[in-house]
Amino acid sequence: MTTTETTPLDEQKLMSFVFRAVDEVGATLNAALVVLGDTLGYYRTLAADGPSTPEELATATNTAVPYAREWLNAQAAGAFVEYDGTTGRYSLPPEQAVALTDESSPAYLPGLFQIALGTVSDSRAVALAARQGSGIGWHEHNADVHLGCERFFRPSYQAYLVDSWLPAVGLDAQLRQGARVADVGCGHGASTILMAQAFPQSRFVGSDYHPASIDVARQRADEAGVSDRVTFEVASAQGFDGEPFDIVTMFDCLHDMGDPVGAARHIHDMLRPDGTWMIVEPMAGDQVEDNLNPVGRAYYGFSTLLCTPASLSQEVGRALGTQAGPARIREVTTSAGFTHFRSAAETPFHRVLEVRR
Repeated sequence: MTTTETTPLDEQKLMSFVFRAVDEVGATLNAALVVLGDTLGYYRTLAADGPSTPEELATATNTAVPYAREWLNAQAAGAFVEYDGTTGRYSLPPEQAVALTDESSPAYLPGLFQIALGTVSDSRAVALAARQGSGIGWHEHNADVHLGCERFFRPSYQAYLVDSWLPAVGLDAQLRQGARVADVGCGHGASTILMAQAFPQSRFVGSDYHPASIDVARQRADEAGVSDRVTFEVASAQGFDGEPFDIVTMFDCLHDMGDPVGAARHIHDMLRPDGTWMIVEPMAGDQVEDNLNPVGRAYYGFSTLLCTPASLSQEVGRALGTQAGPARIREVTTSAGFTHFRSAAETPFHRVLEVRR
């Protein structure tokens, strides 16, 4: 008879993990609390009014005191706000004020929490899809996913796209002179509109397969006053049309596509011989161990619950994943006939790639 030896249980490690798990539950709940605070104006009011009691915050935001009190205590426990026990007031430190209220800052975070909350809300459908080996299309998700995505990425685009990324790929002079640009997978059109505002001599065509997103993009273009040089159309990455383009851009969408190689081949056909394809993808290394960090953890979470299901809902279902890394993206481009591939710029959340024939 044989006996199976078991590793002795380390009670200290067990309890350490339990308390870490409790912290994780608090972090999960805090996604909803941040969205709540953003929706009710709690952060903006604290930033404007300074240290406040729950009663003062509730009065200023026209909300009930018990909600303001419990929200403030949860935020203080998570170090999102600071509590002064001598005065009974809560304050928003200046750094948190930037991250939670300044939409012009690349550190602005409410959109990240909103897309996270929306993604988690749809997780039961992901469990069913995983059992069936099926996918979930972008259009099947709730509005927090769509709006949160725009709100998360737009501040980074606003901070880096015109002043850093386009010059890094060598496109700013061409755009100033006048170029024809296809922004593929444009969503609500944040990237398209920013480029159109900066380069009035160029003409832009934004495309996305999701009709509701294109409706929003058209409205955003009207509001921004760039409808004279921007058009938006409902089309897939393999089906957008028009005259040959000088530049094709993709922002945070190639990894979501079911057939990224097919999309790359179509872009190869749609670009002028001397044209440029600029790809912006989530920051990632090529090896799993390169991505075992806070940013990689968040992106792997989105990859499991949002991006991989999106790819699997489409033909081919390549499922590159949000953390594909530059080597896998290069493989996509070379399979389509491109020969030049270069990492041109980086931020903590993005990698910018230059692709040419």
